[in-house]
This record gives sequence, structure tokens and C-alpha cells, in this order.
Amino acid sequence: MTEYDETEAMRRVMAQDINSRKDNRDQLEKEHGEVWDTDQLRERFNVQAFAAPFVVAVDRQTGRMGSLVFQHWPRFYWGWKEEPSIEPIEPNIKWRRM
Repeated sequence: MTEYDETEAMRRVMAQDINSRKDNRDQLEKEHGEVWDTDQLRERFNVQAFAAPFVVAVDRQTGRMGSLVFQHWPRFYWGWKEEPSIEPIEPNIKWRRM
């Protein structure tokens, strides 16, 4: 049995809008502030899950969980939003390729 994701329709519209623009890094930084490419994201965050156009991640420096927005191409991430209601986990977790 497949679970119903009540956010899927909204996320599809958001992802389509974000990916239709194909903003470069300078444009994204002007609009959203700090922006990370994939390598920078791996250094700073431990990604837990993807649900386009969002990722759930843990900040390696603070151990805090939160989310970011991303576009597919060119692949950039922005809009770090910490989730204050979740207790921090061990900071500085080493990222491992699977």
C-alpha cells in the first residue's frame, strides 16, 4: 500500500517553478543569501532525506536539523532553516559515501 503525501502536489509545483528558472549562483545569492554547491553542502551538512525541492539535513557544526531548498541544474542549495523543536545530535559527523 502506498502512503499518501499531502505535500507532493505543492512540492511538484514549487520544483517546476524553481527548475524552470535555472538561476546561477550570483542570482541565487542576491535573492536568498548563502548558497552551497553539492561539495559545499556535503562539507557543511549531513543530508538525511530528499523531497524535491527540499532536503532535510543536519548542520555538522551545530548538530541542528533543518531544511534547505535546491534546484536540479545547476545544482545549488539555499535557504537553510533550522528546526528549533528538534534536539541537536552529535555535531561534526563525518560524511561517508555509500
